[in-house]
Amino acid sequence: MSGSILKIEGLQVAYGGIKAVKGVDLEVGKGELVTLIGANGAGKTTTLKAITGTLPTAKVEGRISYLGEPLSGSQSFRLVQRKLAMVPEGRGVFTRMTIHENLLMGAYTRNDKAGIEADIEKWYTVFPRLKERSAQLAGTLSGGEQQMLAMARALMCHPTLLLLDEPSMGLAPIMVEKIFEVIRDVSRQGITMLLVEQNAKLALQAAHRGYVMESGSITMTGNAQDMLHDPRVQAAYLGE
Repeated sequence: MSGSILKIEGLQVAYGGIKAVKGVDLEVGKGELVTLIGANGAGKTTTLKAITGTLPTAKVEGRISYLGEPLSGSQSFRLVQRKLAMVPEGRGVFTRMTIHENLLMGAYTRNDKAGIEADIEKWYTVFPRLKERSAQLAGTLSGGEQQMLAMARALMCHPTLLLLDEPSMGLAPIMVEKIFEVIRDVSRQGITMLLVEQNAKLALQAAHRGYVMESGSITMTGNAQDMLHDPRVQAAYLGE
């Protein structure tokens, strides 16, 4: 790994007496696309929320470092200023704002007006549907269109680390293909990503490395292409 962007050591998350995450170690190197796969309820989303500090009702223990600095105690809304962005499960677009306004919100930490407009045009090129509907309220978009918008909005801050939580959930197959095409393209641009995804095959095909999470623990890790052909991963997650 060429320099650690994100390092998680001994992460434990408990809701009351129930441990959702049990001593997880995970690392994402500069320029890597790392995927965290596992069944629903394995603790994947909880892990992302622990990184972003959005688990106010849970007890979080362990060390989470971003660019060598601890993240614990950071206010979640300040993470974008540190160029850590997340596309949450369920998209989380601003439903009463237009597509264009949503993209501007993604760039609220920037003040380079010409650069912001250039980036908006760039993402309109990637997602032509968004350009066609730029004045439309985000709440009136389809699930796939909202996912496109959520990704474009997160990328507007030029993130050093992008967290993606279940980007394919609930989408039609053709839309899933488009979203993963963009994920691979963003990775080729050198943006570091941690991808949580139930579609293990697509996630491993796109990623450099993978982690398998079961019942709150990491049970396997390795090169993503090797994991694609691992009989245990195939039997559990790839239906083969």
